[in-house]
Amino acid sequence: MQRLIQEYLRELDTEGSSPQTVRSYRIDLTQFLAFLRRMHPEASEAIPLDRIDPLTVRAFMASLRSRGLSPRTLARRVAALRSFCQFCCRRGLLSWNPARLVTTPKLPRPLPPHLTVDQAFQLLATPQGAAPITLRDRAILELFYASGIRVGELVGLAVEDLDLEQRLVKVRGKGNKERIVPIGRPAAEVLKAHLAARDTLGSGKIKGMAGSTRLGGHRSPLFLNRRGDRLTSRSVERLLEKYLKKSGMGKAITPHGLRHSFATHLLQAGADLRVIQELLGHARLSTTQRYTHVNLDQLMAVYDKAHPKA
Repeated sequence: MQRLIQEYLRELDTEGSSPQTVRSYRIDLTQFLAFLRRMHPEASEAIPLDRIDPLTVRAFMASLRSRGLSPRTLARRVAALRSFCQFCCRRGLLSWNPARLVTTPKLPRPLPPHLTVDQAFQLLATPQGAAPITLRDRAILELFYASGIRVGELVGLAVEDLDLEQRLVKVRGKGNKERIVPIGRPAAEVLKAHLAARDTLGSGKIKGMAGSTRLGGHRSPLFLNRRGDRLTSRSVERLLEKYLKKSGMGKAITPHGLRHSFATHLLQAGADLRVIQELLGHARLSTTQRYTHVNLDQLMAVYDKAHPKA
């Protein structure tokens, strides 16, 4: 089973799953395998797949629940097991998916945090100056708010993904699916300024290296750190934390919070939910609805305007 888990994780990585998902599922499945070994010590290292049944999965979940794990973590464990068993079914190693009979724990659905329009403008105005690093940071913040892309999508962007004349960005999302996202004029102008200063990052080390292996083949990373390497998701999170503190608004927002803000502000301005779904790259409309915030006054205003007997 250990070999099958490794093959499954390689398939996830090949199909474009995020590194965080692959890491999380590796932990989940490794813990499940350790649980099976405790349940069946006579099987030594070779745990047969037929030992996986709904009762075993439920016992595993009960053991995790007794340790005080959150419902969200438990739900991810179930998802990992379902996905792995489905992988085994596709290989013909299981005739059915036993994890599908295990109920996913119900999760609380709090409204995700977001910025107001004024707060978003305040944040975007915080990086000041013409230093290459500052221009890069301004471009990151403007692009986040202008496009609503995920942090993993942002750090994966290449210079070749930009069409600044048409103000379009080619984004590679979950499952390696591509979508085209428009951006506003302010974001395009800041990106042009960033590109003009980009080659000075890393003391000029990146010049002439667009085709190197370190920079990902013939795709030149759009955002670089001081060493001239591709910026990481964690670096972007720290960058955002820095400018939130400097802005003085006293609000904690993650890169995903900027994505929420993008969707909420579009909806508040009258954008169609289906359009927002396409921009965010969501497979289901129900996912998009969780990223939006509509207050009671807005609901009443739309009702009064649209309902025949309002």
